[in-house]
Amino acid sequence: MKGQDMLSETRVVAGYQTGQIARITQLHAHFYARNSGFGQPFESVVARGLAEFYDRLGHPKNQIWVAMQGNQIVGSVAIDGEDLGEGIAHLRWFIVDDRIRGRGIGRKLLTSALEFVDAQGFTESHLWTFSGLNAARHLYESCGFDLAEERPGAQWGKEVQEQRFVRR
Repeated sequence: MKGQDMLSETRVVAGYQTGQIARITQLHAHFYARNSGFGQPFESVVARGLAEFYDRLGHPKNQIWVAMQGNQIVGSVAIDGEDLGEGIAHLRWFIVDDRIRGRGIGRKLLTSALEFVDAQGFTESHLWTFSGLNAARHLYESCGFDLAEERPGAQWGKEVQEQRFVRR
C-alpha cells in the first residue's frame, strides 16, 4: 500500500476502543525494547499508567486518541488533564507503529490532542520523552514545544536521559 493511500485509510478515533490498553502497551514495549533496551519494568509502568488513566477517561479534561487502520490500532496519544495540576495538560502515550512511521499519522494524532488542549483552555502542555528520539523531538518542536528540562532517570529499568518539553 502506498504511503498516501495508507494515510488516507488511517482514521483518528477519540475515546475507548476495545483492546486499547493491551495494544498501546504492546506498541510501546516493542518500540522501546528494540530502540532503548527496555524490558518488563518499562512495560509494567506503561500498562499500570494506562489502566489508571482509563479509570479517569470519563472526566472532561482527559481524552485519548488512536490511529486506526481497519480494526488495528496503529498509534495513540492521550491528554491527561489531572495528573500534573490545574491548567496543565500532560501529553502521554504518543506512539506510532513502526510500519507506518514517517507518513504523517503522528502529526494527525498530535494535532487532535493539541486541539483538545486548546479547546479545554489548558495554559501549558507537558510531555516527557528520552534523548535520541529525533523524529519525535522535531515533531514536538514543530508544534510549539520547547525543551524545558533534561535529567538522567532510571524509572524504566535502564538509565536514560529524560527530557521534559513544554508548550505554552
